[in-house]
Amino acid sequence: MIAPIPDSARGLVEDLRERVAVLHGELVRYGLVVWTAGNVSARVPGHDLMVIKPSGVSYDELTAESIVVCDLHGELVEGKLAPSSDTAAHAYVYRHRPDVGGVVHTHSTYASAWAAAGEPIPCALTAMADEFGGEIPLGPFARIGDDSIGRGIVETLAGHRSTAVIMKNHGVFTIGRDAKAAVKSAVMCEDVARSTHIARQLGPLVPIAQDDVDALHDRYQNVYGQGGQQR
Repeated sequence: MIAPIPDSARGLVEDLRERVAVLHGELVRYGLVVWTAGNVSARVPGHDLMVIKPSGVSYDELTAESIVVCDLHGELVEGKLAPSSDTAAHAYVYRHRPDVGGVVHTHSTYASAWAAAGEPIPCALTAMADEFGGEIPLGPFARIGDDSIGRGIVETLAGHRSTAVIMKNHGVFTIGRDAKAAVKSAVMCEDVARSTHIARQLGPLVPIAQDDVDALHDRYQNVYGQGGQQR
């Protein structure tokens, strides 16, 4: 039997439901999703719970009340609708990456094109070095429905500074310290995927030297912005 949401988590859950519902609108605003294909989730801090988009619900019909609550094995804890078909993947990431507070999945056009080609996105732009600290890696092909995709995400990102991975023949998954950071990563992933794709039509890409990548990433993560807080 699935345990109910504890009283100590109720306020956090309701706040995160609202935030995650709003963040799905950002996926639409930046052109990262079509129809109902994409989702955002957030870990409930201090509890083995997450909130996630329900399956097959259009973005203009999404409300805080329709966002469902699951445990970190993907089992529905609270909500009237079935969870996203990607719930098992999100849950696997949360179980194996305690530093992750948000996960996003999209089929954004240009990043998915690299996934269809079976290639990582090379680090040929300073914006990539800044945000991802190198290339955006390619994860393995995995079928939807169990935690195979989650396993591929975790294994591929191990040892990478990237917060984004393109899963072969599938699409994009991003992680972040919270759901907003994961959405930002998805937006930036599509932006650099588009630019590098266009650049490759002009000729071979020119990669950035590793020491420059390291310096750019350190500056962006620790110096850029107001008081070193660029995010």
